[in-house]
Amino acid sequence: MTTTAGESRADRFVRDLADLKIPDPAAARTTLWLRLGAVLMILGLVLAGSAYFVSHATQNPLDQRDALALGLGGIAGTVVGGALFLRYSLTGFLRFWMARQSYDLAVLADRLCERDLNHDLTSSDAASR
Repeated sequence: MTTTAGESRADRFVRDLADLKIPDPAAARTTLWLRLGAVLMILGLVLAGSAYFVSHATQNPLDQRDALALGLGGIAGTVVGGALFLRYSLTGFLRFWMARQSYDLAVLADRLCERDLNHDLTSSDAASR
């Protein structure tokens, strides 16, 4: 890693992140799945709630069973939407976290290599034994 004199740690991190060629977490496909998950969660809740009111508004058992089926479909849609939303919202965070860990480990390795090169092996330092 080459470092210029006026470059801050944040600038170096951004440059190293670009060198890793990690895709942008706000890419179009990821954003599409994230929004689809959120919409599916909301629509599932609306469908389940409306099915509840339909099933209680009638005395006809056939209509009540249809409403129960719609309610279960709404709950299933909410669960699937929640899983999609969680998966794609955590992907962006974990991708950045992994890049940050990689960067910090590279900095630590550089520091340890510099320390080992500068360390005198014949010293009487008790910590080096």
